[in-house]
Amino acid sequence: MNTLGIVDFGINNVVGGVITMLGFMTGSLSSASSRYITFDLGKGDMRVMKNTFGNIKSIHYILAGIILLVGETIGLWFMSNKLQIPVERETAAMWVYQFSILSSMLSVLSAPYNAAIIAHEKMSAFAYISIIDVILKLLIVYALVVIPYDKLIVYVLLFFCIQLFDRIVYGVYCYRHFEETRVKPSYNSKLFKEIFVYAGWTMNGNLAVIGFTQGINILLNMFFGPAVNAARGIAVQVQTVCQNFCTNFQMAVNPQLTKSYAQGNLAYMHQLLVKSSKFSFFILFMITLPLMFEAKTVLTLWLGVVPEHTVNFLRLILITGILYTLSNPICTAIHATGNIKRFQIIEGTLLLLIVPIAYILLKFFHIRPEYVFLVHIVVELFTQIVRLKIVLPQIEMKLMLYIKTVVLPIGSIVLLAPVIPYFIGKYINEGLTSFFVISAACVISTSIMILSLGCTASERAYIMCILKKRIFNKK
Repeated sequence: MNTLGIVDFGINNVVGGVITMLGFMTGSLSSASSRYITFDLGKGDMRVMKNTFGNIKSIHYILAGIILLVGETIGLWFMSNKLQIPVERETAAMWVYQFSILSSMLSVLSAPYNAAIIAHEKMSAFAYISIIDVILKLLIVYALVVIPYDKLIVYVLLFFCIQLFDRIVYGVYCYRHFEETRVKPSYNSKLFKEIFVYAGWTMNGNLAVIGFTQGINILLNMFFGPAVNAARGIAVQVQTVCQNFCTNFQMAVNPQLTKSYAQGNLAYMHQLLVKSSKFSFFILFMITLPLMFEAKTVLTLWLGVVPEHTVNFLRLILITGILYTLSNPICTAIHATGNIKRFQIIEGTLLLLIVPIAYILLKFFHIRPEYVFLVHIVVELFTQIVRLKIVLPQIEMKLMLYIKTVVLPIGSIVLLAPVIPYFIGKYINEGLTSFFVISAACVISTSIMILSLGCTASERAYIMCILKKRIFNKK
């Protein structure tokens, strides 16, 4: 943000978000693709897998064309007429918008290959490519300092080049390792219909996701301007880095959830659901608790000058990120069944309420921007309760089992782990010393609570065994 400036950072965040709103289509079909590829892999029929992948490639080519068409018509009109863009930055904003369209198209074309890698559980490929990706993005920051040209335009151009590189690498990797991905685009009317029907019901949920991410972003721009978008963008960046840790964990578990359902092994599916929900929550909670206590210190060290609202935005957005760790395994479970119509209608409708509720509060009650995120948290909590009532009967899992094995352990951690860091923070002044002391207290307190209250005896024994092996380097 220091390199781009607050206004340019906010422009990139909100203008790029306009085309991201088309993600309700891309996310729906990508979710459908991932489900069908993983389900067929669980069945183990190569002929069916090739047929499925060929049809999925065709669908994503069509979708990329739709994004180009909608982006250059309706999306372009909205960006030009409805967003608050300083007159002197309109040209740069147009560059951001056009590269956002191209990036979105690349993302769509990459989705089948990413789904194939996840289905085959080749997570090492993601790890290596992600490392290269991070290094290249760090080089972008350096390039912005030394290149004597409009920094916002240079940023979006170089960011697009990285995405193009990722697309090529994923494609080559899949072609070399997975036989089913070498097929040409194909068309099977029955399979097309199945995937589109499945994606259609998923679309309601993805519309909601776009609504409470980019929809909120646009509302903040309309009522408060680009500076508040910059504050939200900074908070989201921190949340994304934190959430990647548990996302990678869940990414490794999700294919097993779908495969176990395809094979009819519901008992194993229930175990995976519990472990994915519980341990991804623990991982993210341990990472984010120090940040919630020391948000101001971290942001000051990172940015120097912290935009107004950023500290509160970060804390609230981290809370929503923690809640997502519980919703993702439940959503994966219902998608594994393929019976998603009722789930998507109800979940999507509830989540879509976030934007109109926020708009009414902003328009008529003139609330501070922080309360928009509080609306999101409340609606997400209520929606999670509804998800459980719908999904658990579908996979023949008892609600009381979920409460006993997931809700009670994480509830005890949330209530007890912050106590010691809170009291320590009362007696230490803000600064680098407090950051290290409170962070250490958070990690130690959370670790003790997880081992004593969050794990079963067998889980605790397994964790201790792993730790002993790591510490003493013994088998």
